[in-house]
Amino acid sequence: MKKNKAELLLVEDDISLGQTISELLIVNNYNVKWCQNGLEAFNYLENNLPDIIVCDLMMPIMSGEELFLKIRNFRKFDQIPFLIITADVTFESKIKQLQNGVNDFINKPFKIQELVLKIQNFLQYKESIIKQVQNPVSKIQVKSRKNDFFDKIDDIVIRNIKTDVTIEKLASEIFVSKSTIDKKIRKFKQVNVSTYIREIRLNYAIKLIESGEVNVDTLAIECGFNSTSYFSVCFKNYSGLSPKKYINQKIQGK
Repeated sequence: MKKNKAELLLVEDDISLGQTISELLIVNNYNVKWCQNGLEAFNYLENNLPDIIVCDLMMPIMSGEELFLKIRNFRKFDQIPFLIITADVTFESKIKQLQNGVNDFINKPFKIQELVLKIQNFLQYKESIIKQVQNPVSKIQVKSRKNDFFDKIDDIVIRNIKTDVTIEKLASEIFVSKSTIDKKIRKFKQVNVSTYIREIRLNYAIKLIESGEVNVDTLAIECGFNSTSYFSVCFKNYSGLSPKKYINQKIQGK
């Protein structure tokens, strides 16, 4: 049986380069969808799942980095390799993209053979991963993805612990909709967004106490509560003890 051609999404704003790459990849037996910016590509991805994404880094409207960070929050894109094309060969740029999680990058100018070989390697690796989709390890990967989402939420709240963190701020920083955040938190944490944020603050207060902080007023301020009395009520509802009793218990337990 004849093997289907791999579906490749190319995102490149340079018309001449995009056309050239598309034609050469088609010659190398790929079905190619070419988009000219990240937003156009994201709209395409809403209803399509290519086998691999090859994307320019610097583009108008939505850059390659913005596109990658936006789609990485959706589990359906987890197994799609993302390859960055860039003319920025600085060490800092390379490290940043690798830290973001992109699979690899190619520096402009490049030879088409290099791109084709990297695509082939990624697709072969992807195929081997898909064969293990029924393996129990896949369940661990899904759990890890869920944890990644909440790690990001927790990190944003902690970094802004003394300020008001809204669902709008969370949505803008992790590139997902407010409804997605609300649904995930309700599904996995069984609370609403505001309650989950408050619980992060209260857990932070507990860590401060365990680190030696014994002043309740200071705890309230450091954890972003507007008043000590409100902090105390929330803390007792969450831990079962007032802050003072919790602190005394910790001191006596030493």
